Amino acid sequence: MKYLHTMVRVTDLDASVKFFCDVLGFTETRRYESEQGRFTLVFVATDESPDCPVELTYNWDPEEYDEGRNFGHLAYEVDNIYEYCQMLMDNGVTINRPPREGRMAFIRTPDNISIELLQKGDNLPVQEPWKSMENIGKW
Repeated sequence: MKYLHTMVRVTDLDASVKFFCDVLGFTETRRYESEQGRFTLVFVATDESPDCPVELTYNWDPEEYDEGRNFGHLAYEVDNIYEYCQMLMDNGVTINRPPREGRMAFIRTPDNISIELLQKGDNLPVQEPWKSMENIGKW
């Protein structure tokens, strides 16, 4: 398993980028905007830890964050998303968001911290039972 990033939701993207980059000395490493999803992602990292970025997520539609929702999730890359999720289920872990498309799943820690699991490389071919699994709870 490889650590990928930590995500936090921000209400003022410009102020957050300025804080992380100008004040803390991080560097913006990449940016992604989704018209369909109505969000912008900005990844920032320190020169000393470029492989441990912080994902600043800005949702275009205003939202109040409670219950720690401004902290999004930890993200890890796995070699085989299906095998990994099966191992988790065999160990009593609920798959809150199954990897229906062979790419992404979400689970929660015992303290309800979300963990995103991402398939290393290309998506795996879509297959059952994952394809038909419903979301369970929040993720």
